[in-house]
Amino acid sequence: MKNAFLGRHAGLLVALSALLGAGPVWSQEQAPNQKASDAKVWETPAIEGVVAAGTKIELIKDGFTGTEGPVTLPDGSLIFTETQANRVTRIAPDGSTSVFVEGSNGANGLGFTANGDLYAVQVLKPRVGIIFPPPKVRTLADNYEGKPFGRPNDLVVDQQGNVYFTDSGVNPPAAGQPAPPANQPEPAKPAVYRINNKGALQRLAADIERPNGIQLSPDEHVLYVANTWGEYVLAYDIASDGAIGPKRNFAKLAGWKKTEGGGPSGGGSSGADGLAVDEAGRLYVASNSGIEVFSNKGEALGTIALPKQPQNLAFAGDDKKTLFVVGRGAAYRIAVLTPGFGGRAK
Repeated sequence: MKNAFLGRHAGLLVALSALLGAGPVWSQEQAPNQKASDAKVWETPAIEGVVAAGTKIELIKDGFTGTEGPVTLPDGSLIFTETQANRVTRIAPDGSTSVFVEGSNGANGLGFTANGDLYAVQVLKPRVGIIFPPPKVRTLADNYEGKPFGRPNDLVVDQQGNVYFTDSGVNPPAAGQPAPPANQPEPAKPAVYRINNKGALQRLAADIERPNGIQLSPDEHVLYVANTWGEYVLAYDIASDGAIGPKRNFAKLAGWKKTEGGGPSGGGSSGADGLAVDEAGRLYVASNSGIEVFSNKGEALGTIALPKQPQNLAFAGDDKKTLFVVGRGAAYRIAVLTPGFGGRAK
């Protein structure tokens, strides 16, 4: 049986199929391209209910220009953002790739609404908006109280069409690079936001040093936020009116390590980035250690190490029983035992 997301989006699937045939948005598909240097066979440990021991971690392709924001399409294929290349790329079920959206304004995190609008946080001109289908492209928000967003990072769209997103803030200049011009507008501070399905913007939290990945529990009663500079994945209870409760530490990250130039909280980083949930409510976190998996109570269940540090992840494929992971220019897929949550694209 197909998952609920695929069932509710039959119309979108038809529209996407038509576009694939017509070719105005999509480019010619390219065959999978594995690098010969990746001779080592990578396999998973046993994590009960998640992956069987020895499951192969399949390299789909290496050499992408930035890898972020994966989300499933109704046909079980996957799209993700090549932020630095300014495009959204599709991975077909056979592993071939094609361009889904060209000129994405540096899209990073992605999410679909029930009617097929593709929302994206965008970094070239920092904003949140719809980037597909072409007739619906528009900006939803680009500032908070007159201050421009710094670097919108990731988002999740709930089943009512409300958008939760993070703004990680402006990256500090690298060593030797000049500071930004003095007349440049002061950006909004790092924060977590919500745009309700009427279009109203609300700031939910502004006390996280480096908010990054964001996700909802399957029942959409809990909001999870990854703090790249923090030791814990954070959680907030969501009230019926969309307000959130106090911040709490949800899961301790094995990827946390002290660093010379890390975040301000003790000079460290967990590398916590993208988040995903499965049907059982387990939380999957891309971190310095790989893919860390936690129960719906925050208990550590195990870690899947990868050839390259992951940046984001999503379930796709038939019945959402394949975990796709992207990071550092590479894309991988792993067969899992429990499907991803079927009520949303991610």
